[in-house]
Amino acid sequence: MSTHIEAKKDEIADTVLLPGDPMRAKWIAYTFLENAVCYNQVRGMLGYTGFYKGKRVSVQGTGMGIPSTLIYCHELINDYGVKNLIRVGSAGSYQKDVKLRDIVIAMAASTTSGLNNTRFSNADYAPTANYDLFLKACLYARANNIPIKAGNVLSADAFYEDDPNSYKKWARYGVLCVEMETSGLYTIAAKHNVNALAILTIADSLVTGKHTTATARERTFTKMIEIALESF
Repeated sequence: MSTHIEAKKDEIADTVLLPGDPMRAKWIAYTFLENAVCYNQVRGMLGYTGFYKGKRVSVQGTGMGIPSTLIYCHELINDYGVKNLIRVGSAGSYQKDVKLRDIVIAMAASTTSGLNNTRFSNADYAPTANYDLFLKACLYARANNIPIKAGNVLSADAFYEDDPNSYKKWARYGVLCVEMETSGLYTIAAKHNVNALAILTIADSLVTGKHTTATARERTFTKMIEIALESF
């Protein structure tokens, strides 16, 4: 048992899906996994372990933002020996051709967070996906005719920006979308020599102003989960 996860040592699988929303974790567990068992309810951050096509897999809510996500990733890696961390989350589009419900696989993650600056003393560290997980996800999507986009994403500290046009700078440099966790996930995975991948579904667009509902974000992004579960 760790500080924020009450599971016993053998109750979490080597591979964990990481939605930010704990209710999405519950939905994933009971929609996609067989014999799902809840192992964590501390602070309402639900975690489950079950089986997908015979493979043992866990799903753990992380909350919003890099600091919250790093708490759960640190404990999953160091206290439970997790080897594969796959974020399944929502994102906001920065590009005209990245539309609602499109799937984006993060090759790398830029960030407005200062966390890595404290580690690397004003040098730039570029957090990237694990190649094997990334390749498997892309190949599965292609083989099953699931359209995806792949590239750089932005992990932002602020959900509500003071300047509503600030996204345009990132968009000019090819950043596909914004979310709040991937840079931290890729960095901690690299530090501990484990595998990480972020698969995102576009829930809103800063270009068009269109957005999905909270219920849709929680329960209908099925293709993203399918790709994640087939990537290990």
